[in-house]
Amino acid sequence: MKGPNAPVVVGVDGSPSALAAVKWAAEDCDRRHLPLRLVHGYGLLVLTYPGVVLDGEEMRQAVEDQAHEWLAEAVSAARAVAPNVEVSTSVVDENGRHVLIAESRDARLMVLGSEGLGNVTGLLLGSTALAVAYHGECPLVVVRGTSVPGGPVVVGVDGSSTREAALAFAFDAASTRGCGLTAVMCWQDFMVEGHRLTIDWGQVEREQNRLLAQRLAGWQEKYPDVDVHRVVMRDRPVRALMRFGAEAQLVVVGSHGHGGFAGMLLGSTSQALVYNSPCPLAIVRPSE
Repeated sequence: MKGPNAPVVVGVDGSPSALAAVKWAAEDCDRRHLPLRLVHGYGLLVLTYPGVVLDGEEMRQAVEDQAHEWLAEAVSAARAVAPNVEVSTSVVDENGRHVLIAESRDARLMVLGSEGLGNVTGLLLGSTALAVAYHGECPLVVVRGTSVPGGPVVVGVDGSSTREAALAFAFDAASTRGCGLTAVMCWQDFMVEGHRLTIDWGQVEREQNRLLAQRLAGWQEKYPDVDVHRVVMRDRPVRALMRFGAEAQLVVVGSHGHGGFAGMLLGSTSQALVYNSPCPLAIVRPSE
């Protein structure tokens, strides 16, 4: 179990996107009275050409010096928006994704930018973000788009109890920010061999509303300060979440689900949200 002072960890790579993630995380730390940890893993490559191996001490030192410059810039960015937050830094000669997964074991939250610099491509355009989402041991926030001041936190809900961790994260985020929560549950048409099934959609909607109320009941009692807006709609989950996310501070999804949110991290839905969410996106693993 994470301690009460577990840090928020940000992957830093010198890109503007990483600095945006640092600022987002620093403000979150300020609200929650948590420490901020900024990390960079450079995983020095050995580049071999005929008769030449470029892995000398000078190269290692140059890469490490650059990493420290990026971290110093990130510290300045964090202190500019949250001067009272405790900030620590770390530079590790190891692959970035391995560093972040290791850091996640003791982190309250992992925060990454949506784009990167040079070959790193910001821990996201390659496989690092998905690796952290799959194998990390804390929630992941991808900072992208625009967080609308005063907007709600939006959470995707299905009928699965495995998404309780996402609801817990979303309610806590809304309470901490003093904003409302929009809970979205979707369903879609059913097709069999290219033919739409004849279904009583009114009955489906009533059942979905019942499930949504059931999923939210305990959390609304725990967070009476959070004004909850329930949305049940016949639509694709990614389209609905992007629509409501356009006016939100944060979109929250679980890393696994079923029904309308099946495979949130495994297929096109997750890819669309990670790369196109109109506001910061939180991906929350089920509690162990």
